[in-house]
Amino acid sequence: MSKGKSIHALVILMFTQFISGGVTNTKGIVLDQVEKDLGLDMSQFGLVVFIFQLGFTLASVLIGYYTDKKGLRIMTTIGAIVMGIGFLGTGLAPNITFFLGFYMIVGFGLGSLGVASNAIVPAAYPKKQNQMFNFAMGVYGLGMVLFPQFLNYLFQFASWRYFYIGIAASLIAVIIYITSVSFPSGKAEKIDFKAFIPMLKDAQFVFLMVFLVFEVSAEVSFMNFFPTYLKSLDLGGLSTTEKEDMVATILSLFSVFFMIGRLAIAYLTNWVNERVILITFSAGSLMMVGVSFLVANDFPYLFAGAGLFFSTLFPTATAFGTQISKTSGSALGLIYIAAGIGGGIAGYIVGLASEIFGQAGGFSIVIIFLLLMFLTTFFMNKNKSSYHTT
Repeated sequence: MSKGKSIHALVILMFTQFISGGVTNTKGIVLDQVEKDLGLDMSQFGLVVFIFQLGFTLASVLIGYYTDKKGLRIMTTIGAIVMGIGFLGTGLAPNITFFLGFYMIVGFGLGSLGVASNAIVPAAYPKKQNQMFNFAMGVYGLGMVLFPQFLNYLFQFASWRYFYIGIAASLIAVIIYITSVSFPSGKAEKIDFKAFIPMLKDAQFVFLMVFLVFEVSAEVSFMNFFPTYLKSLDLGGLSTTEKEDMVATILSLFSVFFMIGRLAIAYLTNWVNERVILITFSAGSLMMVGVSFLVANDFPYLFAGAGLFFSTLFPTATAFGTQISKTSGSALGLIYIAAGIGGGIAGYIVGLASEIFGQAGGFSIVIIFLLLMFLTTFFMNKNKSSYHTT
């Protein structure tokens, strides 16, 4: 692959991660506003998260498969168009039914663009996959940092609808860019559905998928339900506006740690293997969220520190998966399926639990997801994979 073409592919990857990070980190903030505008109870809140992840999971299979057959340019263009339609429709949705429908399209669009652009990493940087995934996720963290503050400012004078409509408008420029520049074609790793079977017979890949289910469950639950959970606390008698400011600040600080962690681990992987990183950072995320939950009323800003430990879990696990498989494209397909399952189930479970047991009861399930994720890391060792070669 020529240097120029790989740069264009990485530009799309970075944009995708920036938007994905921003949207992921502000779903809870936006949905809190949607709750007031369209009317949402917590079980419906969880359904929104489930719908989004369902769209993302469908994209993981379909777009990953067709990227190999149709080429990277065509599928990234389709992903951008779908995502634009989803954001525009969501921003204009007159009721919760339309909102749910278009939100699934948003998930499908983000998944499409993410899978298509991520597929270039194993092809272009086969020996630096972990580093490149972490660099890309550092940009993801940058979106996470900036978007909450932008939304906190936007909501002072405008509706949440303008946020989604604005993203849709920005995608027009992205589509023009994709269709205008020299772009890699036919370089994405092939997704072979038949390859799923031997991978699922490999215990290490199964452990990886279990890890990802719980990791994404914890991360999605934290990002989506933290705003409503924190606003349900007394926090020394703060007003709703003051709590909203605090939520935006904590999420931005969380994202700063998140970004720093991913950029730092990109270098650390040169000396420390994936298994050690996954065990260490899983333990850190469990302890940080657990302690923060216990002292939430007195030290709510402590939650921000969890960003450092969440930061590298998904990209490191992704690199773990692509390295123990013979076909990186198929591995990415299963990785995103596991992520979609985890995020979807978690959203529904936490939303339902919040409706029944209250915000604190629902949010506490995040700790259970983190505990199960941590325990799974002890079974992960790529040297024991049937695919591993020295």
